[in-house]
Amino acid sequence: MKKIILSVLSCLLFAGACALRAENKGNIEPLQKSEAEVAPEESPANIGVPAECEDVMLQCFYWDSYKLTKYGRTRWTDLLADSTAIRENFDLVWFPPSGYAGGDAGDSYAAGGVGYYHRQVSLQNSAWGIRLNLDKLIKALHRGDTKCLADIVINHRNNKSNWCDFFEDNFGLGYGRFQFDESHICRGDECFTSSGSTCYGSTNKGAADTGTNDAGCRDLDHSNEYVQEWAKTYVKWMIEKVGYDGFRYDMTRGYNGKYLSMYNEAAQPYLSVSEFWMDNVNDQIAHLKAANYNTMIFDFPLKWAIGNAFKNGTYSQLKNPSNSLRGKGLGKYAVTFIDNHDTFERSDNQGGEFIKYNADLGDADVKSKILQANAYILMMPGVPCVFWPHWKSYTEEINQLIAIRKFAGIHSESEVTDEESGGYKYGATIQGHHRRVYLRLGKNRDMTQPANTYVAAQGSEYTIYVEVGEGVENVQGKDVQGTKVLKDGQLYLMYQGVMYDVQGRRISE
Repeated sequence: MKKIILSVLSCLLFAGACALRAENKGNIEPLQKSEAEVAPEESPANIGVPAECEDVMLQCFYWDSYKLTKYGRTRWTDLLADSTAIRENFDLVWFPPSGYAGGDAGDSYAAGGVGYYHRQVSLQNSAWGIRLNLDKLIKALHRGDTKCLADIVINHRNNKSNWCDFFEDNFGLGYGRFQFDESHICRGDECFTSSGSTCYGSTNKGAADTGTNDAGCRDLDHSNEYVQEWAKTYVKWMIEKVGYDGFRYDMTRGYNGKYLSMYNEAAQPYLSVSEFWMDNVNDQIAHLKAANYNTMIFDFPLKWAIGNAFKNGTYSQLKNPSNSLRGKGLGKYAVTFIDNHDTFERSDNQGGEFIKYNADLGDADVKSKILQANAYILMMPGVPCVFWPHWKSYTEEINQLIAIRKFAGIHSESEVTDEESGGYKYGATIQGHHRRVYLRLGKNRDMTQPANTYVAAQGSEYTIYVEVGEGVENVQGKDVQGTKVLKDGQLYLMYQGVMYDVQGRRISE
């Protein structure tokens, strides 16, 4: 079991492994699914999709954070300094692209769009730092059983010195070398139609694109067997030699999902999540089906529902949103989030940001909405992904929410019963592996404390109650039957009206 040590609150918690099942305490009626919403036929393997996963993910960067310091710079050396706090609270850390993409100073273009326009993935030196420091960071997080997710950018690739020349990827002995040319570029790429291109008009080109085009650099032809072998080698090498445990796949709208499944079959990641940026859940489900359900997916439709709920005060949108994976009974495949590097403080995507563009995170109203939104994803099914600026701004509060999720054993497939919603209020009951949790959001939320619960956390517009459960602890030298209580982020044992800490010391009558 993984220990969660909250450095700010100094408490010791024990969390179950992802696939662990515990006795279901209490009887919560699960949501009824219509025939259209039942889980589709799935692959028996479900590669990259841990069952009943209790993990919590951290996106450990934001756009240009290799050089900015507003919410903390996030080069490998900076993250290494924060690694103890990270591994004490998070099971998964999503890294930025770590392959070579250009210079390591100046604007984001010089760094290849902070790594998303890479040039040579076999060279793991980037704007975020050199390979040596990347290795140190991965090893430090592994010491706390925290797994590291590589950002895999294989839809497109940047050039070496002109439109159609590329650096060679040399993955070393047993893996091989790969050299792309224009025959590995999708035939619809602008390099074949732009008169200034060095391969303008060339007939030595690949097949049609199986997804959407990225006009920033060359789109790779994933129907080409050589490209497939490169991608399979790359992802295997990232796990076996670099030390990553799983993947976040960038811009998966750019190629057919069957190729993503092919690459995961080759590498066998612990967890895979696809950035299939579509606003309709049916499009997302179609992508999962194409990938043979061998990946999770970022729940973009749920992100928009959460944002609209708090922007407009329409909390009813939080109630089993039909346009979400949870609403379709597919929380097992959902990675939930509030903001990411593409939607946060980006002048070119102002409409994508939670609440409003460039909001002051120190503002009391903004803080209230961010904490409510984090409380929502951290108490709901799916694998919640906490965003670095939110965590750095409200570390204590978010760590406490993570501790409650762990203590209750809420997981990716937890059952939810929606209760009240609408006019600045939302309520739900969530069943974890170990405890039942009651979530109350909004200024008009129900403040009636459910029976047999205690207040585990509360803020200006949220309250979380946790069911009192039975447990056996060593108190004053002997095993006794008592109740474990997580209060204000700390774990206690209540026995015969007396509260003890985890070392068995009396706290209060």
